[in-house]
This record gives sequence, structure tokens and C-alpha cells, in this order.
Amino acid sequence: MDLALSLRRAISLYGHKQAIVDGEVKYTYRQFGERVAALSQALSKLEISKGETVAIVCPNTHHYMEAYYACAVAGMVLNPLNFRLAAKEISSILADSSARAIIVHQDFAELFSKAMSYGDIDGFDNVIFIGDGQLATKLKLHQYENLISQNDGCALPDIAIEGSDLAQLYYTSGTTGKAKGVMLTQENVTSHALFAIPEFELTDADTWAHIGPMFHLVDAWAVFACTWVGARHVFASYFKADAVLDLFEKERVTKTALVPTMLNALINDPNVSKRSFPHLQVLTTAGSPVAPEIVKRTCDTFGCKYWQFYGMTECSPLLTISKPMSHMKDWDADRLLSITSRTGRTVLGVELKVVKDDGSEVKRDDAEVGEIVVRGPSITPGYWKQKEATDATIIDGWLHTGDLAVVDSEGYVNVVDRKKDMIITGGENVYSTEVEYALYEHPDVVECAVFGVPDKQWGEMVKAVIVKRGESTITEADVIAFVRGRLAAYKAPRSVEFIDALPKTGSGKIYKKGLRDEYWKTEAKPIN
Repeated sequence: MDLALSLRRAISLYGHKQAIVDGEVKYTYRQFGERVAALSQALSKLEISKGETVAIVCPNTHHYMEAYYACAVAGMVLNPLNFRLAAKEISSILADSSARAIIVHQDFAELFSKAMSYGDIDGFDNVIFIGDGQLATKLKLHQYENLISQNDGCALPDIAIEGSDLAQLYYTSGTTGKAKGVMLTQENVTSHALFAIPEFELTDADTWAHIGPMFHLVDAWAVFACTWVGARHVFASYFKADAVLDLFEKERVTKTALVPTMLNALINDPNVSKRSFPHLQVLTTAGSPVAPEIVKRTCDTFGCKYWQFYGMTECSPLLTISKPMSHMKDWDADRLLSITSRTGRTVLGVELKVVKDDGSEVKRDDAEVGEIVVRGPSITPGYWKQKEATDATIIDGWLHTGDLAVVDSEGYVNVVDRKKDMIITGGENVYSTEVEYALYEHPDVVECAVFGVPDKQWGEMVKAVIVKRGESTITEADVIAFVRGRLAAYKAPRSVEFIDALPKTGSGKIYKKGLRDEYWKTEAKPIN
């Protein structure tokens, strides 16, 4: 199986159907396929061969979709770059990935120029520039639209592509250490798209909004799954709550995937209650757990279903989804909320276990904690040029996620923490997500992060950093008392800090490591 199958099917069955709406730009599936064929041919003429890497730094646009498919059908490897990285990080990734060319959007011309100031990269020859501006570079410079027009009328390449051929290379955000290049093969991405279609109930009647950054797999998987069924793609170049709400209304969006911080911004938009979203069917989130209070507010605000999905870049990414099973349809609202707020049940194509240190599975009692391990056709073969890291993560065919979880009697998993985020205070384990869920029940808490900081008496103490609502006057004592009213006293924060905004990773997740590391600078080694 290879990724060209999904595009050929879409062109054949939905050729005259609208595929792309990107502002004023609109393409049918046939037109989109013609542009993909032209870009693919242009890359080949630049002497980029099957198996070689093409990088891209770009906001969410139709160009991103074209790059994903142009590389896929030619057997090239696309390396989507996180545009929030520093220039030196971009330079290091380009060198590590052995990139032969890069597609640069005009919004990131300065970032690219700074990245190139760190030195030449062997074999890195070509820049393909999107936009009307200028780009000063020693490399061969090509205008994106010129390449498309020069190769207009080309057919999609018809070459032998194996499922084991590398398709994409994603560098992790580095929130837990040095960034690693996650390899995804043609089979990984293709099988994942097929598994996702029934799980998300995708059809040709859907309009999918690309809102999560397309350099990240919160959204990028939908490029292929939605194309396979002939769904319509619409784009938000950057996340702005009011613009996204406009997109939902104007383009009659039916489904999308967000990171939780985006969802939080949408439900807290001051004008959201004045809007109407009759076409919106499902909002989904991934990247970090979502508190039940946020789930309830989402369903009440948008009048649609909410599903949480869980995964990792290493898994293409989907592993579980909190979509209820058919026998749950008559459950009362509170019981259903308890399901949709969980990490979820295993999706098609994935084998998942939650295991203790001795390798045995935890009881399905929603109490015993273990690590999630997975295997299946959508799981990465490993990390680019990092055998040691690969061997430490994939053991006896099972990928060890580093996520701690419990399992209920229905088989629904719930992540309680990352191994590295678990707090040990006075010998007791405290899972940060449990404390965060309690905090989100407070009406004045907009965002929060909970982590452990050094404490001479207890080893670690629980600290909360909070963004509060508007002119709220809540105090540290108020917060501690609120949590103690819901959880055991040892789980409540002993220290609370209020700030204007929480730091985020490139994908929009709360950057908890960045907050925590400030407190461990003088320690020889963090406890966890």
C-alpha cells in the first residue's frame, strides 16, 4: 500500500468536486491532482530522487497539502518543520535529515535566512519560495507557482513504491530532551488513514478544517484520510479564535482536530454564544488530556459531539478515541461524559496494553497504573539515525509510550500522566492531570499546568501555574482550598503562581517541561 492510492481514488471518483478552499483559492480534486503532479515533476527535475528528503516551512495552506502528496507519490520524504523553532534548530534539522530542498513560505523568509547563517549543508541545493517577496540565498531559488506552471499537464508519477519506503520525517518538539526524527513509512501513513476513516466517520459529505498546525500530526493525518473519501479541505493559516469561528460558520465545517489550548480559546471567546454552528458534527482534540468540565462546556457551546483522541508522532498518531460504543447510546449524560472525557478505547489497527514494570497487564479496575505499550502497522520503525533511541523505545516489537494510564471495565484507557511528569511527594504518587482536572472545575481558571518542584521535606511538592479569567480575584489560598475540597490533601498544590499566559510548544500544547525546569536548575537531578 502507498499514499498515491488515496489521491488516485479521489481524482477518479470526485474529480469535479470541490477539494480545496483556502481563502479565495478553490480547487476541485482534479485540479488539485494536476498541481500535485506538476510539483512532483518539478522536484524530480531538481534531481531529487526517491528516498531523498524535502523540507517545508509553511502555515496551513493548500501548498502544504500539495507538498505532502507530491513527495508521497514520487517516493520522496517530506520533513515538515515546526516554524516556532529557533533558526539554529531549523539548521540542525535540515542537516540531520539530509534535506535536498526546502519549500519556504514568505512568512518565514527571515527564519530561513537566519537558519542558513549557521553554515552550508552538504547536498542542500534548492529553495522553492511561496509568495511575492524576495529571498536572499546562495542556493538555487525557484518560485513555487512558476514550477507549477512550467510542469502543467504532467501526469502523476507511476513508480514502484513499497510500503516500507520512508514517507515522512517528523522531528519531535524536544519537550523531553533532544529532538529526534520520527520515521513514518508509506505503510504507516496509509494504514493509519484507512483506520481513521471509520473511527472519525469520514465521508464525502464532510468538510474538514485544517486548524491544528500541519507540521504536526494532530492534523496532518487528515490530509490523507479526508482525501481518500473525497471530503472537502478548508484551512486556517494560523490559529486565531475569532477567525476559526468565522471559518466554522462560513465554510460549514463538519469536523476538525484541535489541541486542547485551541479548544479552550474557542469556548472562552467572548462572542461564541452569539454564533450558530448547525453543520458542526464533531470536535476532537489530541495532544494532552482534557478535563471533563471542558468537554461539557464544548458540547453545550457548539451543540456537537466531542471525542478525545490519543496518540504519538511515533504512531502516525492515532492510538485511542473516546467515542462511545453502541451499547452506551442509552447511558445518561453524566455516564457518557465520563467516557468521552477519557483517553479512549483502542482504534482499529492498533494493539494496545497497559503494563506494570514486570510486563503483566494492569487490572481493569480504573485504579492500577501501568505504562501504555503498542504495536501495529501504523507504528514507526524507529528514529532517524538513532538506533540507541529506537532500541530503548521499541522493545520486543512493542513501542513504549512513556504514558501512565489506568483501564476501566469497558476497556477504555485513561492517561494519568507522563512517566516524567508524575510527582512523588512524601512517598505518594500524584498524577498532574488529576489535579489539573480539579482546577478546571473552578470557573475562574482558564488554563493551568501542574508539576513537581524540589522540596527538602517532601522530596517534591505540587505546584500549580494558572491563567485566571479576566478580573478574577482568586488567591493562592482559594485555589488550594478548592482542590482540597475535591482531592486528598497531599494532591493539592502547596504553591500557586498566576501568570498571563502559559508557554506552548510548536503544536500548541502547554510546555510543562519549560515551566518545571526553572525549579530544577540547581538540583543535580530531578526526582523523576
